[in-house]
Parts: sequence; C-alpha cells; structure tokens
Amino acid sequence: MTSADRWLLPDGIEEVLPPQARRTEQLRRRLLDLLDNWGYDLVVPPALEYLDSLLTGVGKELDLRTFKVIDQLSGRLMGLSADTTPQVARIDAHSLAPEGTSRLSYCRTVFHAKAASLLASRTPTQIGAELYGEAGVGADVEIISLMLSMLEAAGMQDVHLDLGNVGVFRVLSGKAGLSAAQQGELFDLLKLKCESDVVAWAEREIADASLREAFTLLPRLQGAPEKLAERLQRLAELVPEVSAEIAHIRDVAARVAGRFPQTPLYFDLTELRGYNYHTGLLFAAYIPGYGDAIAQGGRYDETGAAFGRARPATGFSADLKVLSRFGTFVTGEKQTIIAPDSDDAELWKEINALRAAGKRVLTASEQDAVRGDLYLKQQDGQWQLVEA
Repeated sequence: MTSADRWLLPDGIEEVLPPQARRTEQLRRRLLDLLDNWGYDLVVPPALEYLDSLLTGVGKELDLRTFKVIDQLSGRLMGLSADTTPQVARIDAHSLAPEGTSRLSYCRTVFHAKAASLLASRTPTQIGAELYGEAGVGADVEIISLMLSMLEAAGMQDVHLDLGNVGVFRVLSGKAGLSAAQQGELFDLLKLKCESDVVAWAEREIADASLREAFTLLPRLQGAPEKLAERLQRLAELVPEVSAEIAHIRDVAARVAGRFPQTPLYFDLTELRGYNYHTGLLFAAYIPGYGDAIAQGGRYDETGAAFGRARPATGFSADLKVLSRFGTFVTGEKQTIIAPDSDDAELWKEINALRAAGKRVLTASEQDAVRGDLYLKQQDGQWQLVEA
C-alpha cells in the first residue's frame, strides 16, 4: 500500500468540506426548526445498540446493511444503526410510551455496510419524522405534507410524488393463498414492471379467473390517478377486499393534491419497497436529474409490538447531504472580519462583542495571508471596523 492509498476513504464514504459543510449545517438547522414548528419532538437514538434490539421487526435487507461488532464488555453482538426508524419505534413504545398521538423527529448519521443503491452514500445523514398512534387518512396526509414542506424549505425544484400501497398486494396474495416462494417470485417480477412476465406468471400460478385478471392489472396501475380510475374500479370489482386499500390511497391523494396543487402526483401499485416491513401506504418524492427518491416513507403499523406496545405508525426520511447538494435554498453568508493578533484588552473586548452579535471574526498577524470583508483597526484611540 502506498502512502497515498493509506488516506483514501472507502467506497461510498465521503467527507464534507467547506463551504458545503456550512451549507449542510445551515440546512440542518432550518429543517429541524421546521419539524419543531410542526410539533415533532427531536430524539437522538444511539449510533450503536445490541443487535437483537436494533433489528427487531425489520426485514432481511436492513440486516444485510448493518455493520456488526462484538461488545467487549458483554460479549454480545452489537450493530451500528443503519436506519433510525426502528430505533424511534422502540423509543415511542418503550422509552417514552406516551398516551395518544406521538410525533418524533431526528437527524443523525447512519451507517450502511452496503449502499442502498449505486447513488447512495454508505454514511447518509438521515433526517425524518415519525407519527405514532394515528391510523387514518389524516395521519398519512400530515406526514406526506410535512415531507413536501421540508423539501420546499430545502429549495427542491420540480418535485413529483409517487404513492403506492403494499396493502393491495397483501390482500391479493392472501386471497390467492400464495406461498412465500410464489410471493417472492411475483415480487421480483413486479420490481421489473414487465407486464408480459406478470401475465405469464398469473396464467401459470393462478387458477381463479378473477384473481388472475387482478394480478395482471397490477403492472398497469402506474400513472396519474385520473387515468387509472377505470382500472382501479375493475380491480375492486374483481376482488372487493381491496376496495378499502384503494379508497385509502385515493383519499390521501385527493387531500395532498389540494394542499400541494403544484406537485405532480402518480400512483404505482407495483412499488413494494420494504414489503416485509411496511403495512400499507408507501410514498416517495423524486426530482429530475437524480435517479433515486429524494425522500421516502410509508406506514409500518405494529412495529412497536416487538417492544411491547403495538401502535399505528407512519413516517419518512431523507439524506440531508443529498438535500443540501440539490436544494436551491439561500444560505446566510457572513462577512469575515479580520482583527490583529494582539493582547490589547480593548481589542479583545471588541472582538468578543462582535462574536456575541453573531459576527465572524478571525485574528491574524500581518504576515498571515488572510483576507476579509472588514478589518478591525485602531483609529483615534478606538478599535473600529473599516472596509478592506
């Protein structure tokens, strides 16, 4: 290994340097203030937990993304947090255990042994919010509205919103009595969004004509809600048990569209992200020029049951560093004031007063090649600000 190689960062792990670090920090403060203004209380889960607690109630995908280490004090297996949501569910169910609705937010670095996608960082700064104790349309509308408002505050342009519902797939799978292997095969086909493959699978695996047609409709349920009305109606006719799930996604879409009429909205019932974890509505926000969701979330009811308190739950998260990179928000740039490097008591008092007022003051000797916007200089026996 060369000395240059020794300082290379691992693939998917990056550092944030000035001025991007300042920009990202300003956005973090802005978004945490927005979450607080919506009534979401900040929590800071530990970066490291015992593995059995950290991975309780989550799917295999998160297990594979989790760094694992041995605790030298107890000998037990521990993990670095790869997703904040399960930890916040534990906090709501066990550490806080409030009565009624609970609203919690967070912003911290998580760690991925394997990146979630080709574009994703292995150390994203995850910012998000979780709403517990409410199962209705109103809770889903609130959390999606908060996500879109946060993206607006970050200056994201041309956002469009995708809505899905894993509940439809669950109802159809249960009605057809699909085995785990059959569900897995269909799941993989729907991820490819290839209608002909799904049709061939249904003809081979599903004997009931109504159910067979219902499964073949799924790949065609992608697009603007108004263009899918007839197909959704047909799906409800074929399998009446999905009517409640369809009504739910329609109600959410209508209310979100009323609040954010400028945001294009699409349905995608082939979206089964986190199928073993999510229980109902899924949503994701996208922007042109970025191949992944800029923010995403969904409903994950009953996750808290593993911690002794089953609760309705919905939430979302985003990578703060991605929002900072693509957002067009205005940063609060400060002027830099250069003060002499001196032990003069009056100068020190003036520097402290400027810093207390929120000014950026650097001390430098005459030999330092530091340039500023303003300079502290002694004139007529007083320290005064003068232009460069």
